[in-house]
Amino acid sequence: MLRLGVGTAFGFGCALVVKYGVFCPEAFQRGAHHNRTATPKTAAVIGTQAAMQVKHLLLIAILALTAACSSKEVVDENLSEVELYQQAQQDLDNSSYTSAIAKLKALESRYPFGRYADQAQLELIYANYKNTEPEAAKSAAERFIRLHPQHPNVDYAYYLKGLTSFDQDVGLLSRFLPLDMTKRDPGAARDSYNEFAQLTSRFPNSRYSPDAKQRMIYLRNLLAAYEIHVADYYLTRQAYVAAANRGRYVVENFQETPSVGDGLAVMTEAYMRMHLDELAATSLETLKLNYPNHPSLEDGQFKPSVAEADNRSWLSKATLGLIESSPPLPPGETRANQDVQRQFQDAKDAIPSELKPKDGNGDAIEEENHEAEGNNSDRSWFSYMTFGVFD
Repeated sequence: MLRLGVGTAFGFGCALVVKYGVFCPEAFQRGAHHNRTATPKTAAVIGTQAAMQVKHLLLIAILALTAACSSKEVVDENLSEVELYQQAQQDLDNSSYTSAIAKLKALESRYPFGRYADQAQLELIYANYKNTEPEAAKSAAERFIRLHPQHPNVDYAYYLKGLTSFDQDVGLLSRFLPLDMTKRDPGAARDSYNEFAQLTSRFPNSRYSPDAKQRMIYLRNLLAAYEIHVADYYLTRQAYVAAANRGRYVVENFQETPSVGDGLAVMTEAYMRMHLDELAATSLETLKLNYPNHPSLEDGQFKPSVAEADNRSWLSKATLGLIESSPPLPPGETRANQDVQRQFQDAKDAIPSELKPKDGNGDAIEEENHEAEGNNSDRSWFSYMTFGVFD
């Protein structure tokens, strides 16, 4: 009998929770070690307190060992194969998954070639999954697939493997709190999508394929939304090339998901920040044509989601722009471009006069530096007063 579960149960086995208080001498609680007038404690009192501390520690150790030992169930060695399997089925029906796992492992090890050996391996996958042991469940599923690739119910192993990864990130808090799963690590979601895809491609007529396809649609939307969150982070960090690449990745690889419009909006904003007007116009036209009601469009005009960053220095901000450490860059200009131009000018100035071009009289032709003259004429009154120290 195959067991189908669509939700994750919280089976904690025979866990024992013990609340205790650590014994603390009264002198340390009241700060008597700082009081010179406090009555000194006798050796007998100190010895009694130490003995009580030891008793508390021993009690805690005994309770911990008792809990650890009680969680390991000893399976009767005289049980037959049928009895082991029947008791394991009863434990599964009663949601006693820890006990069922112990009996199924005993059944597989004691009767590896029995009539219930293969079924016990399948039931072991289910029991580990319901007992919130994802690694053990996936390991058992991979083992069954490797040992029985032609088994009639091998599609069930593929399905449970994908279902385990699907529920792996769904913890206790996410079940009761409105957490945004699109902002979580997508590792388990990618694994689940690939495992469900493997199931649907190898067993298209399986009874589990329809449910796997529906989960794949959900996972695909989740992965696309995660890429948009990463792209938005890049926009806030002014990493416009990385943001544009993430947006294009969503548009190219996650078609028919709700995040495609967001990907086009990210591309448009990133290209606008980089002053790539042609690419920005193309992305914007595509966005208007396919998603006219997108939140980034207001009356047909694009509205950036991230305000343009203020790249001024702290000195400039503190003095309200009176002291500028460096002039703002013109549109389309970068510091790297300025460094290349400066290196080119330095190399040009280092050319010997014998190698420079000469006029008809044999004199070297000197180029006039109109740009420097223009910069001198555009100096502010503050620059003149400070002799150019803060230019």
